[in-house]
Amino acid sequence: MKHIILLALMFPSMGLSLDVQNSAGAPGQFAADEIQREAAAKGTEVKITLTAEKKAKASPQSYRIRREGEKITVIGADEAGAMYGGLDIAEAIRTGTVDSLKDSEHKPHIAKRGIKFNIPLDLRTPSYSDNSTSAQANIPEMWNLEFWHELIDRMARDRFNVLTLWNMHPFPSIVKVPEYPKIALDDVWRTTADLVEPFDSFSTRGIGMVKPWMLDKKEVVKRITIDEKIAFWRAVMEHAHDRGIEVYWFTWNVFTYGTGGQYGITDDLNNAATIDYFRKSVCETVLTYPRLAGMGITSGENMDHEDGSKGKEAWLWATYGEGISDALKTQPERKFRLIHRLHETGLSPILQQWDKYPGPFEFSYKYAVAHMYASRAPSFIQKVLPEITPEHRTWLTVRNDDLYSFRWGDSDFARAFIQNMPGPDKLAGFYMGPDGYIWGRDFLSRDAVDANGRRQLVWDRQWFSFHLWGRLSYDPSLSDKHFQRLLGTRHLSVSAEKLFAASQASSRIIPQVTRFNWGGIDVHWYPEANLSHPNQYKGFYSVRHFMEGKTMPGEDVLSISEWRDKLSDKKTITAQTPPEVATALERDADTALQLVAELRQQADAADKELTLTLSDYEAQAWLGRYFAAKIQGAIDLAEFNASGNPAAQASAMKHVEKALAHWKQYVAIYGRLYVPQLLNRVGTSDIPALTTKAAKDIEIVRAWKPGTTPLPNKK
Repeated sequence: MKHIILLALMFPSMGLSLDVQNSAGAPGQFAADEIQREAAAKGTEVKITLTAEKKAKASPQSYRIRREGEKITVIGADEAGAMYGGLDIAEAIRTGTVDSLKDSEHKPHIAKRGIKFNIPLDLRTPSYSDNSTSAQANIPEMWNLEFWHELIDRMARDRFNVLTLWNMHPFPSIVKVPEYPKIALDDVWRTTADLVEPFDSFSTRGIGMVKPWMLDKKEVVKRITIDEKIAFWRAVMEHAHDRGIEVYWFTWNVFTYGTGGQYGITDDLNNAATIDYFRKSVCETVLTYPRLAGMGITSGENMDHEDGSKGKEAWLWATYGEGISDALKTQPERKFRLIHRLHETGLSPILQQWDKYPGPFEFSYKYAVAHMYASRAPSFIQKVLPEITPEHRTWLTVRNDDLYSFRWGDSDFARAFIQNMPGPDKLAGFYMGPDGYIWGRDFLSRDAVDANGRRQLVWDRQWFSFHLWGRLSYDPSLSDKHFQRLLGTRHLSVSAEKLFAASQASSRIIPQVTRFNWGGIDVHWYPEANLSHPNQYKGFYSVRHFMEGKTMPGEDVLSISEWRDKLSDKKTITAQTPPEVATALERDADTALQLVAELRQQADAADKELTLTLSDYEAQAWLGRYFAAKIQGAIDLAEFNASGNPAAQASAMKHVEKALAHWKQYVAIYGRLYVPQLLNRVGTSDIPALTTKAAKDIEIVRAWKPGTTPLPNKK
């Protein structure tokens, strides 16, 4: 085969020979650089060739590894496959397993594996998350090419190949529309106004996100023209392409942030000027960014229409559908994917309106509502799954509004979650990410700045969880030994098996409690702080809330009231009971604490990341003990409420007193690790300051009157 050697390196002391053929492309070159770095660090002797051979029957992104003595050949079905195979080799060098590599074949279990990134572009063009600490802090980073290079490289290493950028109305910040020239925004703004005090003035539906008093205190964080912005995003998308990653813009509708009311544009769906502006903006976005793979749209929160879903779909077609069609008339060979979220609309009106879309057309479903860290097999999609066809498959929005702080790592949970996703006849792919936090640079950790004064990425802090989800969604058969080796290679001073076990045990705690104390959307439940929206829901969850709470639909977990009813009716119980939930939480917490104590005896004090990781595991364990004692107190409180037995009240009191002691242990660790932050759905999460609310459970139990009627459930 004729080829051009892009990289041929010889290290006499190591015997490394690396040959990258032109068919491997820029992604193969990236893998070669990774191999070179690992080999230089390890002194490995090996001969490696990276190439790609496109065959009709080969799965995209697949690759083969062939070994002949000291010679290893990676043969990708395409450039991405060559890259992934090369990254396997780099990883084997790093973990010291290159000598055991054998002939093997690999193909993706899920073809599209993505990240959901709410992107705070500018004060004037906000994301859904911008009334939060992490969003405001990260606005300058969104216009830093180094940030995107770092993030995209990490995505590729972990086998993610889709980046979705979510913003309510990005067009003024990313494109020039000839017919509406005054709307294109130069420079990048954020506000210096205090967002904490007026937090409750922000709608949870994205309306009124840009307020006059925020604009009055604007700060220009970057001087940049709209032409330079376009060049910037083209560079980001080019770098993503060089790592085998597709980029998509996602929007909610109809929001017109950044237009300033110019040209008669309003949020009125019947406004002809608004429809024309959107159509032209969408068309220009497609034409401006040749590397843009597609768009995602929402029949969303700001789209009330007198004709319901039919009217909303007509508007979306007149704007996005016609705009994309206009662009593709000049680029008929281009495949531009449209992903329509199944949110506040239905399949039937979508299909009726979009039957003429000139390209791949797929759906998106909010798979686990806001909590991916709950069930291993969320059941919500079952109601629509029969209507999903191979012609119009669905993506899964996998929301993580559970873990903003802690390092999570349970391969059993992630593997089962991935394997329980619908099959390829229904599933186009998935993208995971939060609405309430920005996966940008880390402004939450107290110790997030390196020796050069640069903040780490959130990805760096939570690297193990990203690695688990990315690698297992490509290959769920990847064994736990692989993940143990990675932990052991990163933290040489401790037992990899024990570190892995501590990760598993501590990571089971939040899924367990979320299945028991279910609040589907992010407004209803942020488990790290035991919080919900202070006015629209319950605020800090009390022992009474736990007593009266409901469990996750579709799970075999009984609430306290359901369990008591079954006991009273002498029915057979097969589901997990509240006492069993508390026992499971205690067991995992005790296991994690024991392992952390043993690991600290081995740990090298110079390994800062290990110190922080063990503290994260310990904090989650104390949180588990807190929830276990709180549930036990709620069980006894329910008994006292029903029977008036003073012994039940006394037992409840002991449990809530113990819960408070556990909470204090938890916040002592959390406060050393993380700073308070404003979250866009539950307000300020100052976990140490919440101790006064945790203490109120004692007063609730002490003052309880038997026969008290349940609290009304706020919607």
